[in-house]
Amino acid sequence: MPYKIHFVSLGCAKNVVNCEQMMARCQAAGHILQDAPEGADVAVVNTCGFLESASEEAIEHILRLGKLKEAGELRKILVSGCMTERYGEDVPTELPEVDGILGTGSFQDIVLAVEAVMEGIHPRYFGDINAPVDEFGRVLTTPDHYAYLRIAEGCDNWCAFCIIPKLRGKYRSRPMESVLAEARALAARGVKELIVVAQDITRYGTDWDGQRHLADLLEELCKLDFHWIRLHYLYPDQMDDRLIDVIAREEKILKYLDIPLQHCNDGILRKMNRRGDKAYIENLLDTLREKIPGVVLRTSLITGLPGEGEAEFEELCQFLWDQRMLRAGVFPYSPEEGTPAAKMDRVDTSEAERRAELVVDIQSRIMDQWNEDMQGEVVEVLCEGFDGQSMSYVGRSWAESPDIDGRIYFTADGEVEAGTFVRVRITGAMDGELTGELVLPGGQGET
Repeated sequence: MPYKIHFVSLGCAKNVVNCEQMMARCQAAGHILQDAPEGADVAVVNTCGFLESASEEAIEHILRLGKLKEAGELRKILVSGCMTERYGEDVPTELPEVDGILGTGSFQDIVLAVEAVMEGIHPRYFGDINAPVDEFGRVLTTPDHYAYLRIAEGCDNWCAFCIIPKLRGKYRSRPMESVLAEARALAARGVKELIVVAQDITRYGTDWDGQRHLADLLEELCKLDFHWIRLHYLYPDQMDDRLIDVIAREEKILKYLDIPLQHCNDGILRKMNRRGDKAYIENLLDTLREKIPGVVLRTSLITGLPGEGEAEFEELCQFLWDQRMLRAGVFPYSPEEGTPAAKMDRVDTSEAERRAELVVDIQSRIMDQWNEDMQGEVVEVLCEGFDGQSMSYVGRSWAESPDIDGRIYFTADGEVEAGTFVRVRITGAMDGELTGELVLPGGQGET
């Protein structure tokens, strides 16, 4: 008999894709997907386990579902993803609300797990995390106008602070023909913004023949009917001249690059097992700005890492001021069990948090200057709908990635349909986000 299943995806865009694949498997098996957990036979929580804080978020969600289960509004709870891969049998032991678990190598087993828990069995599926990437369909959960395209799984970088290789396995690139077939299907559905994702997209294809093939893939994707192609994440040591030239040349590829740097101090970069030093990073950023005028750079930074004293932290702050990277995700260092960095001496948590706040303050001032410089500019915006609270339309330009960066709020005399591209003149800022007004074709200020 068909069961009613509610899915929850926590964490990154790659988790979204895994969840969409599980949804497609269940739907193909005849089960019914539903948005709310109330009244469901099974709730599936696809978790993140990259940081302890992510696991805590997952636990809170599971506990809320447990209350529904206790009240008779939900029958069973399945938990999948990185947290279960990381903690294994501890999950159902510590969380008796959980009826079954799947690791990151067993997303394909979701239908078996659903049917098992409904029969009173407590499934424990932990498949090979180094197996080839699963190739099966998806139920898109993003708005119709954008979608994620996962091109690889796993990671071979082995940064000293990161647990991901132990949770997701070695780096495995999807076959290019499979990636392109999925991209063609997304284009046929009307997807206008394609967001290329992996733990490290710059390493795409290196597990085949030792050569980087991201540039080859991007050239093929640009032949398809997408308006925008956005890239997440590009590791600095893998960005060669050919890739930079393709990004600069292809109009569909947004001039928005997410390059996780983590730090700039040479000693800390070595301790982190990162390849390349500060001079290399600065040269790379100079090259990107020279070859890609107007490029928006986003990065990830960690404060309080082992070895970061006041001098190293001040160097990081000065680096930010000098480089003026527009976007940054800033995280106080979290010593994750099972990583080499967890065994190193470090500053205490409160100091790491204080430093993160100082970096966020620097970043806020950089963004305020950007917002000021943008006044009067006319930019292409992908409309995402009407916001009743601000009584204006909302959208994103090339400089804003969904669910990561801010949005642009704009007014219009007529109706603007979600998923359409419009021209917006920037006229102000509101709580750090840009505001503007619709520019009609041929209107004053149109470029």
